[in-house]
Amino acid sequence: MKLDAWKQPFFNDKMLACSMRGHWVSFCLVDEAGSGKAYGGLSFTAYDSTGCQYEGRLDGEGFAKLQDFYCGPVILLLDERYSGTEEPYARLSKRLTYKLPITELQTRAEQSHFSNADGRRIDGNPARQQADRFYQVEVSDLVRHIAHLPAVVPTACRPQPHALKMMADLGFGPPQPTLSGIVLFPNQHSVLEVRPLRALRPLLSIDDRFCALNLYQLALMSALSYCDFGQHPAERPVDQVKFPFDPSVGNLFADKLSGYREAWRIDPEQAQRFYPVYEDVPYSKRFEILPFDPELYPQNRPELKDDQEHPARMHFFDDEAFGTDTQAFITHHDEVILIAVRGTYSHTDVLRDANAHQVVFADGVGKVHEGFYLAYRAMRDFVLRYLDQFYEGQRIVICGHSLGGAIALLLSEGLRRVPEVNYDVLLYTYGAPRAADSKFTDGASALVHHRIVNHNDPVPSVPAPWMNTTAKLWIPGAVTLFSAPTPGGLLFAAGLVRVGGNPYQHHGEQQHFMPITLEDGTQASVLWKPGCESIQEAACNRALQLHGDMPDRDNLLKQLFQADQHFMTASYIPAAWATLRRWQHTLESQGPLVTPREYALLDHALETMRQQLRDKNRELEQRRPPNQRGQAHEHNQALNAEIDRLNTSRERLHSLRWRRLEVRDVYGSHSHSASLQPSLKRWFSHRENRERSPVASVPSPVHGDRGRVHSLDIDSIV
Repeated sequence: MKLDAWKQPFFNDKMLACSMRGHWVSFCLVDEAGSGKAYGGLSFTAYDSTGCQYEGRLDGEGFAKLQDFYCGPVILLLDERYSGTEEPYARLSKRLTYKLPITELQTRAEQSHFSNADGRRIDGNPARQQADRFYQVEVSDLVRHIAHLPAVVPTACRPQPHALKMMADLGFGPPQPTLSGIVLFPNQHSVLEVRPLRALRPLLSIDDRFCALNLYQLALMSALSYCDFGQHPAERPVDQVKFPFDPSVGNLFADKLSGYREAWRIDPEQAQRFYPVYEDVPYSKRFEILPFDPELYPQNRPELKDDQEHPARMHFFDDEAFGTDTQAFITHHDEVILIAVRGTYSHTDVLRDANAHQVVFADGVGKVHEGFYLAYRAMRDFVLRYLDQFYEGQRIVICGHSLGGAIALLLSEGLRRVPEVNYDVLLYTYGAPRAADSKFTDGASALVHHRIVNHNDPVPSVPAPWMNTTAKLWIPGAVTLFSAPTPGGLLFAAGLVRVGGNPYQHHGEQQHFMPITLEDGTQASVLWKPGCESIQEAACNRALQLHGDMPDRDNLLKQLFQADQHFMTASYIPAAWATLRRWQHTLESQGPLVTPREYALLDHALETMRQQLRDKNRELEQRRPPNQRGQAHEHNQALNAEIDRLNTSRERLHSLRWRRLEVRDVYGSHSHSASLQPSLKRWFSHRENRERSPVASVPSPVHGDRGRVHSLDIDSIV
């Protein structure tokens, strides 16, 4: 610096004037392979130490050089907004709410790929040899608005943030309120390795047809609904939000998957590793968690207080403060809007489950369970507000476990009947109780609903078809009123006979897990469609008899919901995983879905049940007065109908011996997609998913016995 420069006036109160120019800097943006072609042609802006602005464009190799600027470092930005028409970028940057400040740099980084399948940075970038300084950077280092971008992944070659802060503290660089850009040092060549902007998202089929992929994936999402959203701060954030709590909804979607990290924990107590099948997608096609940026979005400003929007409020419904204690999360990408509803969790949930009084379903036809209906009404507006902003023709995939499945059914039918919108809904439920009467079920026949029931899970047995809050709960060996236990005679009803009013009735196509213990002690699970009530209703009977014949009101539902085979991570998820593996192996081998030994066990069980129903029918007939024997009676009719259904069940079981699977049965709409094989390769890289048993045995629980799989015990079924 010339001595007389100190005599010049100050540029500001921190930085002295300096007339020396002639410094230079060069830089190159490259991918992990050392090539800069992906970033060729991008425009950039640089600011020297006096705040002078320089604009330019990278050449075809991603290289640029600045010359003759004032002495000192420069700050580099590549903040040019995307102006093209390619989807999804054009749509995301122009949508009505939460327009994303997508840059040209972001779109380029989304088209690059990781060298390592797990997204870890590589060592030895070839371009590093020609660099005076080498940095591993992210898109968020080079643009101003970063709330919609993933959190930075630490690396040893990150640009040091203190250099940028020092420039700002000294008053160097551009006049802007926030720190952004990368500091390049003068008279040196810097190479910037840009991290690919990719994300992982759970692979979901949007076909109506049932598939093993969705069975497993949506079981995981249903279990995730029991977690908190995990945002910090949870309420009234000021400038940014984070998602540090693992597992949580926000941590999974906004942190791990957005940062290209696989996650398997969806339950705080989970010890077994169940990885979803993830596909590698451009970052803008991930399941989105909306950004929080009060500068960009007025609705995020803290001064709005109770009306402030933030990610937890937009994606997470938690009605604990208003009495229903309903919880659900919602997120989306360009093809799917995913909604998962939580099952029974709290004392409030149990009381709602017990409220079996039927009320009119105002958004459709028929009557529904009052407790489930109140929960549905509590969350309906939350879902509609989200859809009003982000629905663009995607398939709406809804899932839920237990109580969550019942609420999900009402929500699905309510959305399907919203006028002039034509929401296309696909529903998977796990262990859901009956939620509505036969009129509702008939009116909702167009709703695609795959209803999953685990063997001996008692919850799908309630409410019984004839139940309401004033009718008696008839269970073989147990008679009770919800108001108080009372003596009564035995009716072999178990959901086959109703007492007045329209009966409660299940909706959807049932898929039933039947656990089996083979001779070597291996636990397996066969998924099939039994088409009969006996298996399901006997599960309720068995759960009640564990605690005596006369359960009180307060512990009746508690007993049911504590049954081993109702839990997600202990029972439904392992059985769903086993089914996916079984179907994958069957597809590969072109063999049958059941082995001869499995078929023999199941067929013997069904024949035994049928014979016991016949014996019960004769017993009831003998109890009738002699002058009424031989006459039609509703009890006999119900039992005869169930015997016929068992015959049908045996025929369905028999068909499994000869059924050959198609790729679509296993993977649905992804059966021929280019992303399927890379996704499966990633999934099979985990040792837990490489089980090659012909029956894909159900994994043994790591701790406790809540997930113990019961053997096929005839006495426990009938």
